[in-house]
Amino acid sequence: MKRRRLGELEVSAVGLGCATMTPFYDEPDSDAAVDTVRRAREIGVNFLDSSDAYGLGRNEELIGRAVKSHRDEYLIASKFGNLRAADGSPTSAGRREYVKACCERSLKRLETDVIDLYYIHRVDPTVPIEDTVGAMSDPAGQGKIRHLGLCEVGAATIRRAHATHPLSAVQIEYSLLEP
Repeated sequence: MKRRRLGELEVSAVGLGCATMTPFYDEPDSDAAVDTVRRAREIGVNFLDSSDAYGLGRNEELIGRAVKSHRDEYLIASKFGNLRAADGSPTSAGRREYVKACCERSLKRLETDVIDLYYIHRVDPTVPIEDTVGAMSDPAGQGKIRHLGLCEVGAATIRRAHATHPLSAVQIEYSLLEP
């Protein structure tokens, strides 16, 4: 498998998006999902993409179970901050206390000491990006996060965030079906 660099992070050119391995569209087979994650490693795919929003944390739990005996052979990306308001509308959160709590919960669910790439899934418009990225850099400084990333952002936000702490990746939703 070819490799690509995301900043200083080297990942397989093809990653495995894990969102649908836990309830997303329907109730998937968790044993088949674990087998898929393990098979990915066998064929050279080491980059797994998750979020605390996928299956309300169950996705990270599944990944933790799947990689347990081979954690050092995977690079795990996870995200935080993609929420739903009481009325079901999308919202986000990026305050320091929330970032810290999310990171700790993700580490526990993933059964690991470190997240290789940690993204804010949706930027909180009520919190300056510098504050959110600054909060993300705290667990990075403690060795709990190796690299930081952003999702669904524009160039100006990327520049401001990167000036606060170096970023390794930006994730943008892309679909061949809905350009």
